[in-house]
Order: sequence, then C-alpha cells, then structure tokens
Amino acid sequence: MNDKINKIVLAYSGGLDTSMMLRWLKEKYQCEIVCYCADVGQGAEMEGLDEKAKATGASKLYIEDLREEFVRDYVWTSVKANAVYEGVYLMGTSLARPVIAKRQIEIAQKENADAVAHGATGKGNDQVRFELTYYALQPDIKVIAPWREWEFGGRTDLIAYCEAHGIPVTATVEKPYSMDRNLMHVSYEGGILEDPWAEPPGNIFQMTVSPERAKDEAEHVEIGFEKGEPVSINGEALDPVSLLTKLNELGGAHGVGRVDVVENRFVGMKSRGVYETPGVTILHAAHRALESITMDREVMHLRDSLGVKFAENVYYGFWFAPAFDLMRKMIDETQQNVTGDVRLKLYKGNVIVVGRRSPHSLYDERVATFEADTVYNQRDAEGFIKLNALRLRLRGSSL
Repeated sequence: MNDKINKIVLAYSGGLDTSMMLRWLKEKYQCEIVCYCADVGQGAEMEGLDEKAKATGASKLYIEDLREEFVRDYVWTSVKANAVYEGVYLMGTSLARPVIAKRQIEIAQKENADAVAHGATGKGNDQVRFELTYYALQPDIKVIAPWREWEFGGRTDLIAYCEAHGIPVTATVEKPYSMDRNLMHVSYEGGILEDPWAEPPGNIFQMTVSPERAKDEAEHVEIGFEKGEPVSINGEALDPVSLLTKLNELGGAHGVGRVDVVENRFVGMKSRGVYETPGVTILHAAHRALESITMDREVMHLRDSLGVKFAENVYYGFWFAPAFDLMRKMIDETQQNVTGDVRLKLYKGNVIVVGRRSPHSLYDERVATFEADTVYNQRDAEGFIKLNALRLRLRGSSL
C-alpha cells in the first residue's frame, strides 16, 4: 500500500496559523498544496489572499463564496431550532465549520487530493467539527492536523517562525488573541482573554458598539417570517445574506449581541470566549415571539426538550450524523405555521419584543380576555384542578 501523499487541500485563511502551516506542510510532505478559503462573510480579510498563498508555497487557491448556503442552510436552521449552547452561546463558529469542511471535501475530490488539512488546535472544538464532517462525507480521506504533529508549543512560536521565514501576519506577541469572523458573528479567544476575571478590552469589538455608547434613541424594527425563516425587514423582502447583514448593522448600532462566557468544550476543558452576534440575537428573540402565538403548546415543549441535544450536536460537530438529520427534519415540521411578523425595539444592548401577529395565530382574545366572555366557562376549571390534584390528595391522606 502506498501511503505517499501527493496532494493536500488546506483550509486556509491567511491568518497566523494557516500561513505558517502552508509553509510547514510544504517542507514536511514535499507535495503539492492546494489552498482553499471559504467566504462565509469575513469581508476585507479575503483581500490579497491569492498572492499571499502562492507566495508562501500553494499551487493554487480556491476562494468559495458560501455565504448564501451558510446563512440559508445552517444559520436559519439554528434559528428555527432556537439552538443555544449552554444557554448563552449562539454558535457562530460551530455553525460555520460543517459548511466549510463540506466544500473542502468537494474540492479534494475534484483535485484528486490524498489528504485534507486544517488549522484547528489539538485543544479546541474545531478539530472535531472539521474531521467529523470529513469522515462523514469521505470515510477514507487522510486528515492532517499540524497542531497535533509539529514541535511548536504556541502562537508565540508561530509568530517567531513567520518572522524568520518572511511570512507576513497581523498577530503579534503583544496581541495574540485568536479571532474568528463570519457573517453571523465575531469570536475572540486566547491570549489576553484567558483570565476569566479580566474584562475584555473595549477595542477588540468589531461588529458592535458598547451599550454605553449606543444610540440614545430606541429603534423599532419589524421582521417577517415564513415557516420559521426570516424573509423581510420593515416590509422589505431580502435574501438571507442581505437580511442578516442588515440586522447586524441595526443590532451593532444599538450594542446588541455581546456575550462573555466560559463554556465547556467538547474535548473536556473549560474555555473563555467573547462573542458578538447582533443580528442572530435579534432573530432569536423575534422567532421565539412568533412561535408563542403560532405553535401548539405540546409541540413547542417537545421541540424545546430537544433544544439542548440539538445545540450540543451543532457545537460538537455532528451536523452530518444520523440523529442530527432526524432532529433537523423534526424542527422543519414544527415550523410549518411559524409565519407572520414580529415588531421589536432595540435600545442600549436590549432586544424588546413589542408586537407579534400571524395568519396562523392560535391566540384568541375572546378566550384570553379578563373581561366578561361567553366562550370560556370558568366553572370548568374546578373539575380540571380536582382531577389533577387527585394523586396529590391520595398521597397526602396516606402520610
């Protein structure tokens, strides 16, 4: 059996880790390196990557625009599921990994590559997310994870290596925290953020202003949904990318969506992460409000009982697992009547629901009113209560 690797497809961002990694892979494996960069909304970070990749040793660079697929198939699915990891984290990084890894495997197949490589560390969640996707989509693929192989101990060593080899990077020893950006969020980890008692420096944030510096006037926004997916803002129909971009701008201006959390990584350790997720923070509040008038109580409770498991599967990297596929189908079924509009007020970091309406609303003012009505017989409640109290009374009488 020939184990010689002739071609590797590297998930490449042009940042510190993958810039140094490209050079390292080229030296160690003495083979062709094809770089692949997924555009999931990094913006200006994409500029100049082709020249940089080739100058560092790549034979070519694929830049794939995955923004539409990322938002439509991954972010919207998470919104429909109200998926939140450990009650706080909206999983902007977690959701981007499977769409990135999926396209990487497609490119590896197109290029007849022997292996794929990624820049995730041996301590993090991303290595698991990438590799579970690789193996689910191409079981026999070879996977190279340099952080688990090379002799370098940390990012300070990588910075020194890049300086010695003339590889341009923006990270410095004085500012070594790791940042990940996409259309959904920006995350910050490591370096100066590793002390969970230390407040994040105000100058690290890119998508949001601080609540203290946010607009002094509240702003109302109306979001339209169809079958659980957002489709319009203030009556204007928008495609997924444009809609999320607009909500990020609106939320960012009002200081919405900042989170500072110590989370439990899949590999077992606790890690401190700081996140900005303005647009999806707004969507979660709006979507939940619309569900409150359109979804049957027991269906909602059943869906919510899956919420922790759903979020764990996203966070752990099991997007292409059989159980997760079943959960996605169940979530889609629960959303058939989640159509309508939600009006919210944004103010100083807060998202306040002030109105909701739907052609499928289950809310009936005639039944809910505190005024006199002819629909609901309040005397019926006595029998309902006594039947539910029967086992409690039986237990009490036997004590």
